[in-house]
Amino acid sequence: MAAGPAAAVADPRSGFGGPAVLTVFYDPGCELCRRCRAWLEVQPTWVPLRFVEADAAARRLLPQLPWLGTELVVVGDDGAAWIGPAAFLTCLWATERYRPWSRRLSGPAFAPLAERFFASVSSHRGRIAGFLAPDDCEQGTCRHQVDPTLGLDRRRRRVLH
Repeated sequence: MAAGPAAAVADPRSGFGGPAVLTVFYDPGCELCRRCRAWLEVQPTWVPLRFVEADAAARRLLPQLPWLGTELVVVGDDGAAWIGPAAFLTCLWATERYRPWSRRLSGPAFAPLAERFFASVSSHRGRIAGFLAPDDCEQGTCRHQVDPTLGLDRRRRRVLH
């Protein structure tokens, strides 16, 4: 596994090696994950991004990556893999617009903050997804459901009080 995107993935303009394609494994049952995918799909990138649902088939195909489905996972076509916060930064690194941010956030000054931020978002993605969930989740088709004890009106997406 690579330590971080800046150290393991070279700038394609620099002539150094690195993956030619990055595969992003995401949770298809998570509205936040689907929206992040949609956002990444429209970003101009230096390295093409492929998106694969982190389902049982992906876990069987890549048993050496037990984080599939529970963490964001990015795998390069050269075999390098990034998990959690490093995967998030690798996705930013792939984009033309946010590559400088990926470098800043992976540096010594901001890396601990970026890791805590991503870990917090990841551990609360079910609640975040509840605010983003489309109406078709009303039938229980989404894996992440709003906790009724939160006092949220699912149709109006606002706090009741």
